[in-house]
Amino acid sequence: MLDWVTAKANPAELVVSVCTGAQILVNAGLLDGLEATTHWISIDELKEILPTATIHDDQRFVDNGKVVTSAGVSASIDMSLHIDDRLCDEKAAAETAHFME
Repeated sequence: MLDWVTAKANPAELVVSVCTGAQILVNAGLLDGLEATTHWISIDELKEILPTATIHDDQRFVDNGKVVTSAGVSASIDMSLHIDDRLCDEKAAAETAHFME
């Protein structure tokens, strides 16, 4: 699985993780030296297995440009709207948020 993630990440415009999916990105070598977040229960574990990164326990998502991580599942909604805004525009993100309500 890690070989597949690495192979797909290289040409991808975005690599995104939700919750403890950040650990997959760590094991694939995709978070070295970056900033990240994960579910609050796993923050300490992520800090331990990835000492080369800055792990945020106070952000719902972290955007490094190509790699974006979110905290728990509900935080992934915020991350997704952020990505919608980034890839499209603020209007598209607002329309998506409205539709989701």
